Amino acid sequence: MTFTKTSQKFGQWADSRANTVFGLGFASEQQLSKFAEKFQEVKEAAKLARDKSQEKVDTLSNHSQESGPDTPSSNQASSINGTDDEKFFHVGPEDAVLQTENDQLKSAVEQSNTNAKKWETELQTLRENNARLVDALQESSANVESWKKQLSTCKEESDTLREKIALLESQCNEANQEKKQNAQLGVRVQELEAELQDKEQELENLRKQAEIIPQLMAECESITEKLQAAETRNKELEGRIEGLQLDIDDSRQKQGNMKGELKKFMDILDGKIDELHEVRQGLSKLGVDN
Repeated sequence: MTFTKTSQKFGQWADSRANTVFGLGFASEQQLSKFAEKFQEVKEAAKLARDKSQEKVDTLSNHSQESGPDTPSSNQASSINGTDDEKFFHVGPEDAVLQTENDQLKSAVEQSNTNAKKWETELQTLRENNARLVDALQESSANVESWKKQLSTCKEESDTLREKIALLESQCNEANQEKKQNAQLGVRVQELEAELQDKEQELENLRKQAEIIPQLMAECESITEKLQAAETRNKELEGRIEGLQLDIDDSRQKQGNMKGELKKFMDILDGKIDELHEVRQGLSKLGVDN
C-alpha cells in the first residue's frame, strides 16, 4: 500500500487485495506530512520484518533438510554403542554443531511465531483503525454535507443580514439627517424665542409709552401753544430786527462818514506832527550852535 497526498490536507491509500480505498483529512499540511512519513516507516518496518521472517523460515527448512538424513545414523550409532550416557559421550562434533543450530532455529521459529502473533495483533489493530478511519471518513463526509448546507444557510442569512444592515444604515443616515434638521430647527426655535422675547419687551415698552401718551399729548398741546406764542413773538422780533437793521445801516453809513472824517483828521495830524518834528530838529540845531 502506498500513501498518496491528494491535496494539502487530505491523503489516501488503496488495498488492492481488499479492493478498498482509505482516506484521511488533517487540520494542517504539517500533520499530513508527519502521517505520511510515519506510514512509510511502518510500511518499511513491516516489509523488513516479513523479509527477516521469511529468511528464518527458509533457513530453518534448509537446516531441517540437511539434518534429516544424519539423524537416523546418529540414532543407529547411539543404539549400537550403548546407553544414553554413553551416546552423549560418543556424539561427534558435527552432531553438536547441528544440535546448536537446531536450538537456534527453534528459538528463531519461536521468535518468528511470537513476531507473527505480534504482527497479527498489529494487523488487527490496523484493520480496526482502518475501520474507524472509514467510519470517521463517512462521518466526516456526512458532516461536510451538513456543513455545506449550514454554509449555504449561513450565506443566505449573511446576505439577508447585509441587506438589513444596508437598510439600517440608510435609515441611520436618514435619522442623522433628521437629527441635523432637528438641531437646525432647535437653533431656529431658540432664535425665534429670543426674537419673541425682544418683541415682547418692545411691546411692553410700547405699552408703557402708551400709558404716558395722554400726558405727552397734553404736553404737546402746551408746547404747540407755546410755539404759537413764540411764533407771534418771533414775528414781533422780526419787525424789531428789521427796524434795528435799518438803524444799523444808518449807523454804518454814519460810521463810514466818521471814518472818512477821522482819516482826514489823522492825515492833518500827521502833517502837524511832521511839522513839529522839523521844528524840534531846528531847535536842537540852534541849541548846539549856541
